[in-house]
Formats: sequence, C-alpha cells, structure tokens
Amino acid sequence: MKQSFAIIGLGRFGASVCTTLVETGQEVLAIDRDEDRVNEYMDIATHAVVANAEDEMALRSLGLRNFDHVIIAIGEDIQASILVTLMAKEMGVKRVTAKAQNLYHAKVLEKVGADHVVHPERDMGERVAHHLISKNILDYLELSEEYSIAEIRIENHKFVDRTLLELNLRQRFGLNVVAIKREGVKLIVSPSADEMVRLNDTLFVIGETVDVERFDEIMN
Repeated sequence: MKQSFAIIGLGRFGASVCTTLVETGQEVLAIDRDEDRVNEYMDIATHAVVANAEDEMALRSLGLRNFDHVIIAIGEDIQASILVTLMAKEMGVKRVTAKAQNLYHAKVLEKVGADHVVHPERDMGERVAHHLISKNILDYLELSEEYSIAEIRIENHKFVDRTLLELNLRQRFGLNVVAIKREGVKLIVSPSADEMVRLNDTLFVIGETVDVERFDEIMN
C-alpha cells in the first residue's frame, strides 16, 4: 500500500532512504537546509524542499503531521535531531523514525517520543562483521537487543533434501523460516512444512540472536 514519507536530512543515510522509498513507489517529501542537496533530489523525490527543520512554523507549513511516517536523518547535529523529533511528535506525526549517533543519543530520542531509533553505522558494522566471520551468513539484521533475522546459505549436507518439518528448526533451534531463496525460482515466502530444502538454498530465519548464531555454527 502506498504511504507518504517525509525525510528530514539528505546526508548519506537520508538520501539512501529517500531513493529506496521512491523506487518502491512511495510518496516522499525530502527536506534539507542545504539547497544544493535539495536540488540533487528534486527529480528523485516526489517533492524536495529547502527548509530549516528546527523552525517549527516551517515544518507546520509543510503539513508534517499529515504524513504516515517521518524519518529524521539529521547527521552530526544531535541537538537538532532531538529537537526535530520532539516537535514532530508534538505535531501529531503518527510514526517517527530517528537516526542516532550513539547509545546516549538513542536513549534521548526514545524519551522524547521517537517510535523507532536506528543506528546505521553500528548496524552496518554488525552486518559486515557477521558476513566476514561466516561463510554461510549472507546478510544479518538485528531487530532488537534479543532478536535477529539472517540469510543463511545451506551447504551442510545434513540439512539437504529434507523437509522443513523433518528439520524442525523451530523445536531444535528456536528459529522460524520466513522465506527460502532458491536459484532460478521465485522467492518462496512463508514456505509450507513439506517444502524440501535443497543444496545452496538460502533460508531467511528469524529468532533470538544466540539461536541464529548457534545455527550458523552448525552450518559451518
């Protein structure tokens, strides 16, 4: 379903989010105080506006409260990030996602009302590290302090040519298989229990981080 997004801050993170949302057909308003940055995304975002996000009247005039989701991607200015997050929530924005520079910044963002806080540099570092130390983990994303989702390639023959029911990953490892990627086949979403696992299949598994890591160790 098409949604409306406002992105405040067109640094590397904000620009990447903007481009990805537009590519998926969403309506995107891009906001930055730097005119050159805004001009770069004039033909990419649905609308691109030069504005000082710390000016409450400017945000209100843009109708920020009418957007389904506001992403606050302000870079190094922690004070501005916190202020804009607070103003967005006070205006009645339904959902606010804010970028944090560090743990302290994240805690403050949560206290002033951010619905979701992201740590792009930390999260990317974790994903790269897991990819480097494991030949089977193709991608990794921490969903919370306890839970993760990972793409794990199946190369261990003990798990090949057996159904998900036979493998019983939920009982044995506490993991749920939410999708299977197989070469030459459309992504299998919510696979049935009788779906056969093939060599070099990629399983999208979700579960507690310790269980994801334990399963990866067995794959190795």
